[in-house]
Amino acid sequence: MPGPAPGFCLGVSAEMIYRSFGALLLALVLSPAWAEVLVGKVVALADGDTITVLDGSKVQHKIRLAGIDAPERKQPFGQRAKEQLSHLVFGKTVHVETEKIDRYGRQIGKVLIDGRDANLAMVTAGLAWHYKSYQAEQSSADRLLYASAEEDARAVRAGLWREPAPVAPWNWRRGER
Repeated sequence: MPGPAPGFCLGVSAEMIYRSFGALLLALVLSPAWAEVLVGKVVALADGDTITVLDGSKVQHKIRLAGIDAPERKQPFGQRAKEQLSHLVFGKTVHVETEKIDRYGRQIGKVLIDGRDANLAMVTAGLAWHYKSYQAEQSSADRLLYASAEEDARAVRAGLWREPAPVAPWNWRRGER
């Protein structure tokens, strides 16, 4: 009885190798370890989750804070969120770990000020939601930290959680007011 066709076992092994290599390559590409780090001074804020950073070459970068969604400007706590973010980062040098660009041309990133995660600080203060629609783009550690920070802020009724029924910004933008 003849054995398997020549190269059959090699074909299966090669396919497994290609799949494993593809998965590894995808993981490396999506890994925060490969994120670009932008260093610059925060020169403007649009709202509680969008800043402008001026880098050393005097190029402005619009940054949307990753993993969070702050109330819109006309929404309850919208102005307070912007003020809190301003207090944290305005006029200061930040390190921004960016991984992608959104449909509006903004870089999406985690903003670090003296090693402290400003995005997480906004959730902890009760002035932003953990943006769970995009949590798959976060590291597992950040996903857990942000979710826990939101739960804690809700429990102590910090910031917007004082409201009897706070409306999430993604619902507000759809007109659910």
